[in-house]
Amino acid sequence: MPFGRSMLSHWLLDPEQTYLNHGTVGVTPRRVLEKQQALRDEIERQPSRFLLRELAGEMPAPWREKSRLREAMDRVAPFLGSRPEDMVFVPNVTVGVNAVLGSIPLAPGDEVLITDLAYGAVRTTARVVCERSGATLKTVAIDYPVRDSGDVVESVVNAITPATKLAIVDHVTAQTALVLPVASIARECHARGVAVLVDGAHAPGSRHVDIGALGVDWYSANLHKWMLTPRGCGILWAAPERQSILHSPIVSWGRDRGFLHEFEHTPTFDPTSFLAAPEAIALLQEWGFDACVAYMHGLAWDAGLALTERWQTTLDTPREMTGAMVTVPLPSGAGATEDDATRLRLELLVEDGIEVALHAYGGRLWARVSTQIYNDTADVMWLGEAVARRA
Repeated sequence: MPFGRSMLSHWLLDPEQTYLNHGTVGVTPRRVLEKQQALRDEIERQPSRFLLRELAGEMPAPWREKSRLREAMDRVAPFLGSRPEDMVFVPNVTVGVNAVLGSIPLAPGDEVLITDLAYGAVRTTARVVCERSGATLKTVAIDYPVRDSGDVVESVVNAITPATKLAIVDHVTAQTALVLPVASIARECHARGVAVLVDGAHAPGSRHVDIGALGVDWYSANLHKWMLTPRGCGILWAAPERQSILHSPIVSWGRDRGFLHEFEHTPTFDPTSFLAAPEAIALLQEWGFDACVAYMHGLAWDAGLALTERWQTTLDTPREMTGAMVTVPLPSGAGATEDDATRLRLELLVEDGIEVALHAYGGRLWARVSTQIYNDTADVMWLGEAVARRA
């Protein structure tokens, strides 16, 4: 299949814009949106039957073998290397992380590890939970740019103490777009008696994910980014031995009835983003998921090389730590502060029609470039020229 801007016809994106920010809130293909709307229409024809009897099986529905949520999960879980019974839907990673951190018994003297590359909402959640419990939140500094994935493992391991109860790590970091060696980190943490929670926000759909093979304790991820589901669709996976302590952050009808009931018997909500997830998987498989991943990863790497050449900067990230996104340093003349990043990002959007994530770090600006199958080299070079004119 020919990837590139011709694929824009599958999305509602404005073709006059250069969209290099798929990783932030995702973009849902037309076909998946149509499936979601069809599900909404079906709900409105018989709301009580759909939401009370069929969705999670709260009331008898002898015409169905499984609830609609379990039926959808039967398609989603294998795509992510999991058994369906070990995974539930959540609206996003933040909810999943809140569930795990709110369920782990922490006390004064305990430590929770997190890296300085962690996503802000996850970091805030960990801080609040530690403040409430009296535990200590310990932030591990990761030297950036990272030139060897082993350095990340070493940094985390060196920070572990006898008081460490939990380590929170990213599968793909949010701003810096680094693919971290999660399995190696988990192995070293477990050898020291430390449980591992993974923020997998950017992993599903941007790469092959086999959660069961990672050796972690909990894994929460968004499907509405790279896996192309409607927004408000994520998953929380828990190792079987960790499920008994896990509680939904929303106390409702499923409380104390087990892992699945806790997260599926909840207050009234719109479940269509969850139920449309199998349609997103079907579309990825029709396009050729292996080919999609190869195209995105190749374009991201080429983008890093092309932009650093145009901006006279350097790409220090190892290729094996680069996925469907790449973070590139801008020329020094582009600015150095978050205010500079905010100003330049707005200029690029308004004056050049480019949507891209920018941030300040280490006294300079960086661009996190997302490369989806609707992007091509021309999109990247348009960004390169637009920044160069201003620097």
